[in-house]
Amino acid sequence: MFVLGMDIGYSNLKLAMGESGSPPAVSLYPAGAAPVDRLPESIGKEEDALRVSVDDDLWAACVNPGKFAMWNRALHQEYAQTASYRALFHASLLLAEHDTVDCLITGLPVSHWLERSRREAIVADLAGRHRVTPKREVEVATVRVVPQPIGGYLDLLWSRPGESVLEEGRVLIIDPGFFSVDWVLVEEGDIRKSSSGTSLEAMSVLLDHASRLMADEHGGTAPVERLEEALRARRDRVLLFGRPVDLQPYLEKAAERVAPVALEALRQSLRKESGSVDAVLLTGGGAALYEPVAQSLFPSNPIFVPDHPELANARGFYYFGAE
Repeated sequence: MFVLGMDIGYSNLKLAMGESGSPPAVSLYPAGAAPVDRLPESIGKEEDALRVSVDDDLWAACVNPGKFAMWNRALHQEYAQTASYRALFHASLLLAEHDTVDCLITGLPVSHWLERSRREAIVADLAGRHRVTPKREVEVATVRVVPQPIGGYLDLLWSRPGESVLEEGRVLIIDPGFFSVDWVLVEEGDIRKSSSGTSLEAMSVLLDHASRLMADEHGGTAPVERLEEALRARRDRVLLFGRPVDLQPYLEKAAERVAPVALEALRQSLRKESGSVDAVLLTGGGAALYEPVAQSLFPSNPIFVPDHPELANARGFYYFGAE
């Protein structure tokens, strides 16, 4: 059975795929998608965008969002209903290199997953036969949808078999993404819906604040897309006026301001719980920047951060479908 774990974010597309029973192949791409006529004219090199069909139009996918001309990416609650999301979905099917995907697993922000109508809509959109290029169709047999942070939890269970606090305890999963920070409380494998939620004080806000801090000190602006691309490429510097500027101090300062707002909303949602949290899991691309604030809020709890946390949800989605 061929399984595809698909995590279409606002900043990155993360995929984990393979035959059930085997470790997944994982990959990460920029989550920019737009009609091909919005691509810039490249000088001396070939643009590496994937070309896919969306409603009979040709789109470019898996491109740094800042490269498109006269195009604004979707940063709103209805992202999963946009043509950009569909382009990235079609790119995922193309990258799977299979005519049939037996099981596709994806996630929704917690606040959306709690609405049955949204879960049913995404299943209806993703299941069935899809024309991903003018000459290529891919069949998706089954679609399963989970709360976004659950992928990180399942990934950790697979990577740490026998870890009793994860299997038997109350685990708080925090997923700082580009558009939203999602959290889910899991008790012995069951989701506590009343203590799960979403905040918009996420990486997009943090990067915007870091950009403004850099402008205050250096007199020039590093656009959010440039900071985003540096993080994606694991570079610790960006250029301002031709000089390299260390990125980490500005990210850490921005996190000190932005992360507490999101995690205070999280703490308020936990007030309804009579029991304490046993462990905290940080997953997603912003895990390292939100970790210090999580440690201050939960000083007595073990805090887990998986390897390559930006890929953890996709890996967990795969394991969920491959069971």
